[in-house]
Amino acid sequence: MDALRRALGGLSLIYALVFFTATLLHAGIELGPLRQPVIVPAAIVETLCGAAMLAGAYGALAERAWAWDGLIYSHAAALAGVLMGMLSMALRPAFAENPLLTWYHGSIAAALAAGLSAAFYVSRVR
Repeated sequence: MDALRRALGGLSLIYALVFFTATLLHAGIELGPLRQPVIVPAAIVETLCGAAMLAGAYGALAERAWAWDGLIYSHAAALAGVLMGMLSMALRPAFAENPLLTWYHGSIAAALAAGLSAAFYVSRVR
């Protein structure tokens, strides 16, 4: 279980970096060849998702008593934010035409769902 906790904690750090990168992109900052339209609500949600993932990563990597609960809550919160982004893309077809946004939302949703499943599995076992 410790190996899975450390793995999920490390992945949570990576996800937080991805969310903060997406925050910069949604704020209109160009990162090399990556450009996205300015979407202020998306930047806010991405920041909150990144902060949640950082909290979950801290709990897991610092071996806090609440580590598993923190991983469940952080993955669930971030997944909810990503699903909100997918819903907004479905309601605004102009955003859905952007292949980077479509790929990003699908990939990060799958990764977060897998992490949430793993954290739920451990919470049932322990």
